[in-house]
Amino acid sequence: MKDEGNNIFSVFDEILPRGEKERLLKQKSKVIWMTGLSGSGKTTIAKYLERYLHENGYLTQLLDGDNIRSGINNNLGFSDEDRTENIRRIAEVSKLFLNCGVITINCFVSPTKAIREMAKSIIGEDDFIEVFIDTPLEVCEARDVKGLYKKERAGEIKDFTGISAPFEAPEDALRIETADLSIEESAKKIIDYLIPIIEKKA
Repeated sequence: MKDEGNNIFSVFDEILPRGEKERLLKQKSKVIWMTGLSGSGKTTIAKYLERYLHENGYLTQLLDGDNIRSGINNNLGFSDEDRTENIRRIAEVSKLFLNCGVITINCFVSPTKAIREMAKSIIGEDDFIEVFIDTPLEVCEARDVKGLYKKERAGEIKDFTGISAPFEAPEDALRIETADLSIEESAKKIIDYLIPIIEKKA
């Protein structure tokens, strides 16, 4: 397939299909998209999940704001346009991992339904597993691992999600209410949901 106007010549119909890579890895690739406020525990839970999957023979890749914004998206700021482009690129990268048979774990605030729907449309509805790390704002602010809430309260950050900018909670996602759960308990709920979906093929 080619787009002569842009001098783009696609080879997707010529490379090894996803199914063959999944058979090699003996797993079903999916994209786990964790959304929630800053400080909700997304990356901490994701690290536990990744370790569990690795120890049980699954090939994974974890993506979060730090490893994405320090690399492929280091030229983006925090305007509405840049935030949308940030998520678009993440979704496109996730789709590449998906087509390689890899289970990708994404941890991004992605605060609006529209921006998450964009990601889902790129990745594909059947392969997009949305997980809402539902942690009360006061708990997130008390943790404030990166000092972002303190900066927002001091007026150093504008449009900070959860305080001066809205967070649209997902309605149909797997909801993990972390207030009364440990990291391990939170991750276990995701594991119990996920394993039947990605279980190794015979």
